[in-house]
Parts: sequence; C-alpha cells; structure tokens
Amino acid sequence: MTGSLPTMADESTQSIVVDAPAERIMAVIADFPAYPEWATAFKQAEVVSRAADGKAEQVAFTIESGPFKDSYTLAYQWADDGLTVDWSLVKGTMQRSQNGRYALAPDGARTTVTYTLSVQLAVPMIGLFRRKAEKMIMDTALKELKRRVEKG
Repeated sequence: MTGSLPTMADESTQSIVVDAPAERIMAVIADFPAYPEWATAFKQAEVVSRAADGKAEQVAFTIESGPFKDSYTLAYQWADDGLTVDWSLVKGTMQRSQNGRYALAPDGARTTVTYTLSVQLAVPMIGLFRRKAEKMIMDTALKELKRRVEKG
C-alpha cells in the first residue's frame, strides 16, 4: 500500500524516539499475538486473516483498561516501504469507528514513531474527554512499545 489515510476527524497524534531500527519496531508492531505480553490493556489479540505476503489483514482484540472493556476487529494496511501501517475498525462492541496509524521515521540507529488515533465510541462522549482518553491510550502504547523494542 502506498496511499495514505484520509485526514481523520478529531485525531490525536503523539511521537516517541526509540533506540532501534525501524524494521525491529515494525516487527514488534506486527506481532499481534504477543501484545498481551507487553501492552497492559490487551488481554487477547488474534490474527483473523492474513494477506498473501503473510502480514495480518484483520486482527481481533480484547482489551480491558480499568472499567473499560471491549472486543473489536481491525483491518490493517501495510505500506510497501515498511515504515507505515494504517488500520480501521471492522466491527466493535464499544466503538463506532477507529482509525489509526504508526508512521516510522528512521534516523540512524534511532527511529521516531508517530502514532495517530481517532476513536468514536458507540456511547456519546464529550470531545475533550475523548481526546484526553486517546492521548492516554497513545502515551501508554508508545511507552510500552519503546520498552518492548529496546528490551530486545
């Protein structure tokens, strides 16, 4: 895939620098069954379908974070250059939509990982609270990803 997602309404974006090459970071991102080992909110992640190249096309997740519990399926689109992955909600219990992206920008032995996320819940939520929740989710996800990748 070489295109890009349409601009996400009310999206949140956050970045972190990881002391690792982009290939290693993308390998951790793509290893969905291992998410419960390092991403605290994820209780289960199962690849539902794969493309001809073996990359996940659809993944079913079960998450639990405090009082928030959800089961949902995301569809993934992997960039040909190995530096970007986009996803969108296929079906969910608590979410009406979810669009996201990891974009990796290599810089020598380090890589800047930018996470963009837009979530609409089935239950209405004030925009300020939704953006705050997105930022918390992204902050946690990026820190946990960095820790997992740098740990080796």
